[in-house]
Amino acid sequence: MRDLEKICKIAVVQASPILFDKGACLEKALKLAREAAGKGSQLVVFPELFIPGYPYGMNFGFVVGARHEEGRLDWKRYYDNSVVVPGPETAQLGALAKEYGIYLSIGVSERDAKTGTLYNTNLIFTPQGELASVHRKLKPTGSERVVWGDANKGYFPVVDTPWGVMGSLICWESYMPLARVALYEKGLTIYLSPNTNDNPEWQATVQHIALEGKCYFINCDMYFTREDYPQDLHCPEELHKLPEIVCRGGSCIVDPYGHYVVEPVWDREEILYADLEMDKTAMSRMELDVCGHYARPDVLRLEVLEG
Repeated sequence: MRDLEKICKIAVVQASPILFDKGACLEKALKLAREAAGKGSQLVVFPELFIPGYPYGMNFGFVVGARHEEGRLDWKRYYDNSVVVPGPETAQLGALAKEYGIYLSIGVSERDAKTGTLYNTNLIFTPQGELASVHRKLKPTGSERVVWGDANKGYFPVVDTPWGVMGSLICWESYMPLARVALYEKGLTIYLSPNTNDNPEWQATVQHIALEGKCYFINCDMYFTREDYPQDLHCPEELHKLPEIVCRGGSCIVDPYGHYVVEPVWDREEILYADLEMDKTAMSRMELDVCGHYARPDVLRLEVLEG
């Protein structure tokens, strides 16, 4: 591992998206990123699908073997508010990253520029305004598969930063052991986890991965309520079944020893701030380095088929 800058000033944004409205989501993201950068943050992280939000609880008319037109209309609205990458929204995000000299990570629903397929995608911008990483979720979870397609290119992109290698896995991708190893093999020091997972069991997962990978685990979740959904959707009966608080958040930061740097934050919007002590990523690997001295490449190997 090369020498790293000692401290990374990070901001983790736990916020509510403006569901089904990419323009309003973008405006809110830019506002919150400016706020975080104004407090000295060098890395600003947003949740999964912040633009245009995570349509939790909706099925868009799909049932096994059939679908209905009302759901198709809601899906088209979500499609229209998804982001073409690159496009005008990414241009604005890149310009902000350049203006403030920050690394910026944000989740979007990506609309393929050639086909009609949507992807659950995480973007990372550099302080030069470059869109340096476009990571499409490898396998949408459960019923997510009727909304977003499987990643079909650019698997496991990473960004080289002053604090080492940074990459992301989106939500339950982190339950794929080989996907984690694919990132570890690239020398990951900052593991970004944009997600919509407020299950208490997830906290055990984030601590385990930080400890396993000897990296900082950045757990970035959303907080949103039933009232945040548009009131004119075509399938309102789906929303009536939702709890008042749909996603509680639980964003946190865990160090390479599996200890909380910032404890989970629940049931509110908040920007979490921390100084990551990057020396810990090397110190913690003294007795465990899963892709280094604790590996057995003569016995076990991972083959990644790059797309």
